[in-house]
Amino acid sequence: MPRKIEVEFIENFLVVWNPTEGSELYKMGFYGKPVGIPKPKIPEFNVPLILDLMEGLYLAEKRIITVYEYPEKEKVSLRKLRQRTRQLYEEFDAKYTVYRDLRDSGLVVTPGIKFGCDFAVYKHGPGIEHAPYMVSVKRAKSEMTATEIVKAGRLATTVRKRFIIAVPDLEKEKIRYLKFKWFKA
Repeated sequence: MPRKIEVEFIENFLVVWNPTEGSELYKMGFYGKPVGIPKPKIPEFNVPLILDLMEGLYLAEKRIITVYEYPEKEKVSLRKLRQRTRQLYEEFDAKYTVYRDLRDSGLVVTPGIKFGCDFAVYKHGPGIEHAPYMVSVKRAKSEMTATEIVKAGRLATTVRKRFIIAVPDLEKEKIRYLKFKWFKA
C-alpha cells in the first residue's frame, strides 16, 4: 500500500501542506478545497489543500491519510478525530452515516450549505457537472412541515437539482433515501 498522506489538524479543519499530495487527494474523489482556488479547473495545483473534518475522518478511516497535531507532530487517533468532528456537526452520527454511504457508493459529496441542505452530491464531480442532488439528513422521528418540503423543492427546482431526504436508521445501519420529483399540474 502506498504511503499515507500526512495532514495537519488545525482547529476545525485539516491541511495537506504538500501540494502534490493535496492534488492527489483532490483527483481521488474531489476531496478538499485548494487554498485560494474556489473552483479548480485542473486537478493539479501548487497550494495546500483544506479538508473539512467529516471528509478527513472518512479518509482517515479508509487509511488514506494520517492526521497529526503540531508542534509535537503527535498522531491524532480516529477516536479523537471523531469526537472533534462530532462537536462541530449537529446530528453528526446521522450525517456521517449518510456521508459515508454516499462516498462508499462512488458519489462525490460536498457541503450543501449554499443550497440550504447538508450535502451537494455529484455523480462525476464539481467542475465536470453541476451537483444533480441536494441531500438533507433527517431522523425518522423528525418532523418536516409541508411548507419546508415545498421550500426545499422550489429551491432544488430553481438550481436544477433533485431534492433528497436521507433517513438513516443507525441501529439497523440502513438508510432510506426519499427522492422528490416536481412536476407541473
